[in-house]
Amino acid sequence: MNDDGARLRQLEAKLELLTENFNQEMRTRGFDPEQIDNVALPSSLANLYLDCLSVADEIEKIKGKD
Repeated sequence: MNDDGARLRQLEAKLELLTENFNQEMRTRGFDPEQIDNVALPSSLANLYLDCLSVADEIEKIKGKD
């Protein structure tokens, strides 16, 4: 459990950084981050978005163990 808690905190911090980076990159390119479902993303942004989803999925898996 302690290992899961530490891993969870690590993943949450990583997700926060990835999300901040994604939102900044979206704004830099003139997109509104809230419109993610309506925007065709360039590959670099799509990869960053997929990284966010992957980390969020890992977080949910750890939380589901409790």
